[in-house]
Amino acid sequence: MQLDGVLFFPVTPFDADGALAEDVLAEHVGRGVAAGAGGVFVACGTGEFHALEPSEVERAVAVAVEATAGRVPVFAGVGGPLPTAKRIAKAAEGAGADGLLLLPPYLVTNPAKGLVRYVTEVAAASDLALIVYQRNNAVFTPETAVEVASLPTVIGFKDGLGDLDQLHRIVLAVRSSVEKPFQFFNGLPTAELTVPAYRGIGVDLYSSAVFCFAPEISLGFYHAVHSGDDALVNRYLLEFYKPLVELRDKVPGYAVSLVKAAVRATGLDVGGVRAPLLDPTPEHAAELEKIVAAGRSLSA
Repeated sequence: MQLDGVLFFPVTPFDADGALAEDVLAEHVGRGVAAGAGGVFVACGTGEFHALEPSEVERAVAVAVEATAGRVPVFAGVGGPLPTAKRIAKAAEGAGADGLLLLPPYLVTNPAKGLVRYVTEVAAASDLALIVYQRNNAVFTPETAVEVASLPTVIGFKDGLGDLDQLHRIVLAVRSSVEKPFQFFNGLPTAELTVPAYRGIGVDLYSSAVFCFAPEISLGFYHAVHSGDDALVNRYLLEFYKPLVELRDKVPGYAVSLVKAAVRATGLDVGGVRAPLLDPTPEHAAELEKIVAAGRSLSA
């Protein structure tokens, strides 16, 4: 399976009682696919995987699969304790997902060889294609990246670490050792800000949280990058993405909270974030509105 285009990571909507709002999720996913998403990654980082119980992940996947109706692949977030990750992997397969995005295990500092064992056991729990997510406490060496990339169902490696020297060594090692189609992804929060740097080491794919609330901005940037319009790329970076990242960095967790607030501002009631995250303050919400307006003016 080869992915292409802008990858859509929907938020997970909650109703007034804090429960999964399935109808809203279906509408959210449907809008994203209609707008031109290249794939749907449900219940992942932007989707508050950390705050969901396994049954909620399973239901979110089933809703996304139905809303997508086979138009693009649907990947499900998995992770956490090994038994939980394996349980979610099996449930996601049963719910019709096309693949899995394996998030880092919780809290502990992981030896690279231990990560290989973790990935191997989760991959064996289902027949689904699997993308490994390097981030925080899940850091691979070039040698262990080759080990996991060689597993039959592992099709990709997503980087949320941002160490380009280390990632380039991994890219070179995997591409020289693994004889199957394999893709690398820029998985940093607000990935667009680092797209030029990642493309410099041959990593073109990236996840776009902005697509959740402003697909016209996300797609405008994507087309500017791929058409070689450097002047427009720089305008997007300076006038929209850089201010958005500066606002995001003011409060831990805003990488998710701002996205959800921006989706609400489009008129889709996805609710707030679950604790321990916080919704944006009124002042920050107003600042977000101005930033999004500036981005939309570039895509008009």
